[in-house]
Amino acid sequence: MPMRLKVLYLCLLVVFFVSLKATAKGDPEAGATKVMMCAGCHGTDGNSLVAAFPKLSGLGENYLYQQLRHVQKGERVIMEMMGILDASSDQDLRDMAAYYNAQKRQISGADDIQLVGVSNPDDALALGERIYRGGNLSSGVPSCTGCHSPSGTGNDPAGYPALGGQYAGYIEKQLLAYRRGERNSGNNARIMQGVAEYLSDKEIKAVANYIAGLN
Repeated sequence: MPMRLKVLYLCLLVVFFVSLKATAKGDPEAGATKVMMCAGCHGTDGNSLVAAFPKLSGLGENYLYQQLRHVQKGERVIMEMMGILDASSDQDLRDMAAYYNAQKRQISGADDIQLVGVSNPDDALALGERIYRGGNLSSGVPSCTGCHSPSGTGNDPAGYPALGGQYAGYIEKQLLAYRRGERNSGNNARIMQGVAEYLSDKEIKAVANYIAGLN
């Protein structure tokens, strides 16, 4: 096993056990009123209607809480959310995360996409599945299933988000941001940077499209 994979797996174990002690505990009923300001982008139930904004429903309470904290502290910069959480307490963030996590995600679905050097859309989907389930041993990319589960349901106690059904374009955007080092807040970001670093543009587009169809 390549050394970088051994280091990555060790990091995954460390983050997992640390995250178990920091699971968010919010009140979804209280969160229902606190997320009203978010509905314009993410929908009333976390199922955004515009692909530029991610689906938040069922994403994982602990992951959502951690990301809201990163945004509030300015550690993760999202222009559309600048200042929107400034008046929110820590409990507000927990309640918002709990509300969104309690909602059922609507699956975006995979598309027939064209990739450079891949003429058949079925082959493009198969490439995405291979990367998601088996990684790429030749380039040192681990499978996505270790953190995000075979069905894309994630691992909430460890803070690994449920990706299944998310918009493909959003997933692609985030993987590129990890690869460029632009998304760098928290331990999970460091893990994802180590994964995305060895993914090609073609692999990123293919795996993002495959994930969009998971449910």
